This record gives sequence, C-alpha cells and structure tokens, in this order.
Amino acid sequence: MKAMQLPKESRPFMEVAEAAGEEPVVFTEKKRPVAMLVSLRKVDREALALSTSPEFLRIIEAARKEIRTGQATSLAEVERKLRGAKPHKGAALDRGPVAARKKREKTRAGRGE
Repeated sequence: MKAMQLPKESRPFMEVAEAAGEEPVVFTEKKRPVAMLVSLRKVDREALALSTSPEFLRIIEAARKEIRTGQATSLAEVERKLRGAKPHKGAALDRGPVAARKKREKTRAGRGE
C-alpha cells in the first residue's frame, strides 16, 4: 500500500469523503466502477492491510473452496471429538514452571522443610 500527500487539486475528494461519512464512495466511468474512496477514520489498519493483500485473499478463497467442497471440519465436529478425548499422559499440566514449583514444594514438605 502506498501513501502520498493529497494534492491541493484533490481537496474536493476530501469534501466528498467527509459528506459520505463512513459510507464508501464509488467512482464510475461509463457506468462501471473504477475506484472507491473509503474513509480511514474508523478503520483498523491491520484489517485494511489484510483486505488488500493478494496472498491473504488467496488463503481466504482456498478456505471457502474447502468449505464448499465439504473438506472443512465443522466446529461441532471438533467439539464432539474433543469431548471424547482423554488427556495425554505427558500433558502440559505435568510440565512448566507451576508444575515444577509444586513438585519442589511437595519434595520440601516430604523432607519437613
């Protein structure tokens, strides 16, 4: 995305954008849309960058195609599978700083510290 200083001749565009408020303004030529003016006052920059990224748009289209062809797993299916799953013996609860601290406390308690 490129940014540039708005030339003085383009000030009428600013007036159009301000008059439109949060609504985008579409410019047409021979009744066909050729450009759009969108206010960025309340737009998240990350969302704007993603919405104009060709790579991100390809990812979204691929995901939509998977859904259309039935290759996606529904949330209900994931939840159903997780309900029946048993935690792994070496699950994260047995590791990490909290588990290590509890193990030390248990050892100290056993030694009478």
